[in-house]
Amino acid sequence: MSNKIILKAEDLDGYLTNEDNENLARLDSMFKETMKSFDPVNKEKIIEGYDKMGHEMHAICKKHPQIKVYSFETEQQAQAEASRVISKLRDEKTDHQEFMYYSQRAYEMLFRMAYVNQKTDKKGHIIVKTPVTFPVQNYAVHKIPDIDHKINNTVMCVMLRGALLPSMIVSKEIEEFSSKSYLTPFALFKISRNDTKNESNMEYILDLDKSFFNIEQLNGKDLIFADPMNATGGSLVTVVKYLQEQGVKPASIAFFNTISTLKGAIRVTRALPNLTCYTLWMDPVMNEKAYIMPGLGDAGDRLNGCDTKEHARNIIQLLADYGHNISSLYRSQMFEIERTVLG
Repeated sequence: MSNKIILKAEDLDGYLTNEDNENLARLDSMFKETMKSFDPVNKEKIIEGYDKMGHEMHAICKKHPQIKVYSFETEQQAQAEASRVISKLRDEKTDHQEFMYYSQRAYEMLFRMAYVNQKTDKKGHIIVKTPVTFPVQNYAVHKIPDIDHKINNTVMCVMLRGALLPSMIVSKEIEEFSSKSYLTPFALFKISRNDTKNESNMEYILDLDKSFFNIEQLNGKDLIFADPMNATGGSLVTVVKYLQEQGVKPASIAFFNTISTLKGAIRVTRALPNLTCYTLWMDPVMNEKAYIMPGLGDAGDRLNGCDTKEHARNIIQLLADYGHNISSLYRSQMFEIERTVLG
């Protein structure tokens, strides 16, 4: 018997108000108008169209305090950094290694926005033993914000596959900023969309037989989900609603995205009132197949490479394929994931 949980698109419809639908329809119209300048390319019209959509999304997000968009929340210099990182991730010429590098940049920026860049009088200290030994062994002291109270109750919830590396990056940031080098537990959820469906009748499928998590480890915790793309919000809602039905009551939920659609961000914050959505960039619309436009393609394939039908990799093989540089940098996270999967 199949052990799967299925959420249908119609189950998400109730989270949007009439005002939301009017806003989304207006953005859809603006994007279609901008697309007229894609072929032949009219750069001035494209810039003008995206400027208008950016201002429109910024105004809408001001009404949704649980949606935090990096390019809307930060100063101009930081916005320029976000623009550069997103432009590299979008570019079809960006290869696999470069895509991984800029994904790391993106999630480090998101972590700072969520946990570090907030004013606090309390400071922590890092004392580092350096390679300089003459005339005596040298040490250095560096101050960092004391954010233990924000991060030492967290669990990384991974919505495989594309979310695997981003989750490891966020977990590493938590370990580095924790005064006690706190290593997050991991919960791994095999969640997928039925890509034979359209956005209007999409199905989100949670395969419990291929998921690895401890329910008792999740209750009362600050749950973190790091998924590169938030299109419809359906995958996250499917996982969290299932956990809630099992009696899990998260203290809070944080959702980190490289790119989110306005529709997906509104849906998840409405469906899950104790959730905050942090996104580096907001895109205006989806196409009929529920792919983000202008988007950046399949983030999972660009991070992990493509499986073949004959040789679909399991999570341990995915970890191995990241290679020596990643496995060395995220050694603690990889060991914790292996322990979760293999027991």
